[in-house]
Amino acid sequence: MADPKPEPNTANRDTSQAGLNTFIRQHADALANNLHAQREGLFPPNAAKTMRKFTSGEAATLLGVNDSYLRKLHLDGKGPEPEVTSGNRRLYSAANILELRVLLEKTARKPGDYLPGRRDGDHMQIIGVMNFKGGSGKTTTSAHLAQWLALQGYRVLGIDLDPQASFTALHGVQPEFDLPSGGTLYDAIRYDDPAPIASVIRQTYIPNLDLIPGNLELMEFEHDTPRALAQGNAGLFFFRVKEALKQVEDDYDIVVIDCPPQLGFLTMSALSAATGVLVTIHPEMLDVMSMSQFLRMTADLMDVIADSGADMSHDWMRYVLTRFEPQDAPQNRIVAFLRTMYGDHVLNAPMLKSTAISDAGLTKQTLYEVERGAFTRATYDRAMESLNALNSEVSTLIQQTWGRT
Repeated sequence: MADPKPEPNTANRDTSQAGLNTFIRQHADALANNLHAQREGLFPPNAAKTMRKFTSGEAATLLGVNDSYLRKLHLDGKGPEPEVTSGNRRLYSAANILELRVLLEKTARKPGDYLPGRRDGDHMQIIGVMNFKGGSGKTTTSAHLAQWLALQGYRVLGIDLDPQASFTALHGVQPEFDLPSGGTLYDAIRYDDPAPIASVIRQTYIPNLDLIPGNLELMEFEHDTPRALAQGNAGLFFFRVKEALKQVEDDYDIVVIDCPPQLGFLTMSALSAATGVLVTIHPEMLDVMSMSQFLRMTADLMDVIADSGADMSHDWMRYVLTRFEPQDAPQNRIVAFLRTMYGDHVLNAPMLKSTAISDAGLTKQTLYEVERGAFTRATYDRAMESLNALNSEVSTLIQQTWGRT
C-alpha cells in the first residue's frame, strides 16, 4: 500500500488562493488610510495643502526685478502688502507675486515682460510629457514644470492622465478619498454621455494653476476604446482629449499633461492633442535601450493616426535628461552619445538627481513648495538651479512658438 501523500505545508503562507483578493484589499485599505492620516498631519486643520511664502529675494527673482525695487514699491504703498516678520523680513505669497506681475505689466517696457502668456493669435500650448518606462522622472518633470510656469505668470492647466495618479498626489489630492466617484479626464472623454471638461477642473493652492486629477478610473478608457471600435462607435478616438480641451481653450495659456507610462489609447489621444512633446530620459543604458523601442512604437502609432486623417505635426519635440549625476562617468558618456545623435533636440539643462527633490517628494511636495532651510544651502541651490534652467528652456520654446524671443 502506497504511503499517503503528505498534506501541503501552508503554515508559512500569508493567504490562500481564495482569499488573495481580500488580503490585497486589506493592504490597499490600510495603506490608503495611513496616507490619509499622514496628509492630515502634514496639512492641518482641513488636510488641504497651501503654498509657502516667498522671501523678498525669491519674489524678486521670480519677477525678474531687484529686491531693492520691491522694497521701494512696499515703502511707496504700491502693490500688495507683504507679511513682515519680527526680524523685518518681507514675505510674499504666490497670490502677492501674481498681483505684482499685474501691477508691473502696466508699466513694462514691452508687453509680456511680467505676464508672458498668450496674446491675440497665439494658440494654446499643450505639452505632453511622456515615456513608457517607469522611473524616468516623468511626473517630477511635469509637476515642477507646471508649477514654475504658473509662478512665472502663465495660466496653466495640469492634467494627470496616469492612472497611478502621482501628479495628483503631489498637488494635494488623494484619489482614494477625494475622488470617490469620478472627477478625472475620463468623465470628459468617455464614449457614453461625456461631461463638460470644466466640471472636472479644480483650482489648486497655487494661483494660475488648475488641475484635472487622475485615478484608476482612467483605465476605463483603455477598456472602452476597443469595444467602441469594434461596435463602430469610437469615431476618431484619438481626438477625444483635443476636443475636450477646446472647451476651455480661452482660459489657459499652457496645458501640461503627465501621460501614463505606456503607449495605450490615453497616450495616443494625448499625443494627438499635444503641440509640444517632452520625452524624459534617464541616462542609463537600459533606459536608453527602452527608449529606442518607445520611439519606434510611437512613430508607428503616429503613422496609423495620421493615415486616419489626423494632423500629427507638432511645434516642437525635445528630450529631457532626468536624474542626471554629473560625477557619473557612464552617464556622461551616454549624455554625450545622445547629444551627438539628437543635437539641439536634447535640452541643454538636465534635471539633476538630488536628495532635495526626492526628500520633498516624501511629503508629497515639489522643490518649489519646500523651504530652503529644510536642506543644506548647496544641495537646495544646486537642485533649484537645474530645475529653473530646464523650465526656462521650455518657456523659451513656447515663446518662440508664439513668434517671440
